[in-house]
Amino acid sequence: MALQGIQFLKIQLQQNSAKGLDERINDAFMPFAIWWENLIFSQISILGVGIPVVLLLLLSGALFFTIYFGFVNIRCFPLAINVVRGKFDDLEKAKDPSGNHHIEMENLGEVNHFQALTTAVSGTVGLGNIAMVAVAISIGGPGATFWMIIAGLLGMSTKFVECTLGVKFRDIDQAGNVYGGPMYYLSKGLKEKGHTMIGKILAALFAVLCVGASLGGGNAFQTNQAAAQIISRFHIESESSGSVIGVIFAILVGIVIIGGIKRIAKVTEKIVPFMAALYVLSALFVLFMNLDKIGTALNLIFTEAFTPRATITGGFVSVMIQGFRRAAFSNEAGAGSAAIAHSAVKTNYAASEGLVGLLEPFIDTVVICTITALVIIIFNVDGGFVYGDVVNQQVLMADGARVGGVNLTSLAFENSLPGFSYVLVVAVVLFAFSTIISWSYYGLQSWKYLFGRSKFSDLVYKILFLVFTVLGAAITLDAVIKFSDAMILALVFPNIIGLFLLFPEAKKELVKYLELIRTK
Repeated sequence: MALQGIQFLKIQLQQNSAKGLDERINDAFMPFAIWWENLIFSQISILGVGIPVVLLLLLSGALFFTIYFGFVNIRCFPLAINVVRGKFDDLEKAKDPSGNHHIEMENLGEVNHFQALTTAVSGTVGLGNIAMVAVAISIGGPGATFWMIIAGLLGMSTKFVECTLGVKFRDIDQAGNVYGGPMYYLSKGLKEKGHTMIGKILAALFAVLCVGASLGGGNAFQTNQAAAQIISRFHIESESSGSVIGVIFAILVGIVIIGGIKRIAKVTEKIVPFMAALYVLSALFVLFMNLDKIGTALNLIFTEAFTPRATITGGFVSVMIQGFRRAAFSNEAGAGSAAIAHSAVKTNYAASEGLVGLLEPFIDTVVICTITALVIIIFNVDGGFVYGDVVNQQVLMADGARVGGVNLTSLAFENSLPGFSYVLVVAVVLFAFSTIISWSYYGLQSWKYLFGRSKFSDLVYKILFLVFTVLGAAITLDAVIKFSDAMILALVFPNIIGLFLLFPEAKKELVKYLELIRTK
């Protein structure tokens, strides 16, 4: 027995020595990553199907806020467009909310409504819109798209509440620098409600989770997938290619984030419209090439939302979960991260930015994710892949091969027009880059809340962030990616608690702003 044990140990050591450094790190970290993911996605059983508690929180919150605010997501949609256009900028800077004296707009924030929106959108519109939509449809069938749209529409109301509170409870120092987000409305807002200690705990918890999410899901995962697409599409075989791509990304990201939110906003206001237009127009071209299949795709989306095919395990509830889960990862409504960017807006009226924020899930989920879904479903009309068979986020193709989510979307583009997948590579790189720079700001604001607002503190975080940018492209750490994604949704727990306690404050701000519009 002893000899067998020694022989077994030798075999294990040989296997470990044959593995690369990234694989060994991955193996060591995987048990903790699995534990964390299971904790965040703890489930309760409904109709025999396990539903993650975090998704129930998101859905219940979104539904409640939609009803309580009188369907603000639909009723105020045209007004939100006008706010982004700057139609009411003069009204917002005419006087402070108390109406006592005039205040110059420049003293109230750092970016305009459009810049705040593009910065926040750049943080949510990322590879999830391209990769994970494919996985959601593969697992839940075309019907998952329907529930994804519903979740996106309801999430608009949640986003309105958190962005309104982000502006209302923000801090602005003597130099005009803005500090805002859930850390501040949890601490300051709950303190006003008499829950000082609870507010401090929830704020600190959110900040810690947000720092972790910014380094992982908002950074390393993005460069990893972007590098993988570049290497795969251009058939690069050099072992150091990932590191080189990571260094290039880090240099470009560093140039942007050193300038703070103002430079980030200037970059995102140019990149986001371009990358969104590039991707949407490319997808629309694919749809135009397949006009005869759009009717079939739409029919599948609506019919299989309620009567999924037999290959989809868990039935109707499972399909609904896939749609809601994809929407939650995509637009982050309820996670509170976007409120950090929206807090930097130039305005006296918090609800004005709340209205701008509600456009975010519409752009991210209702438009971009839906178009992606249609392209993928059309690709599968003639038998592209097998529904319901996904292992480690890899889809079983009709020919027996397995591909990842990004590559499945790439195949769908390539199927309509050979060579068109190269356009997708450009979109992936832009999506990754814009997500990284936005999340750098989210993480930095959370870092400052925890460790202070000194230049040294800023420098430490930015160096750490750029290191993770390089690491993400250079190594494959599935466990870290799994952990990071779960950490992003972990933000929901402290944030939703705060929203349920503070939503009446958002109501007051909305009434105040709508009265301003009516009277002026």
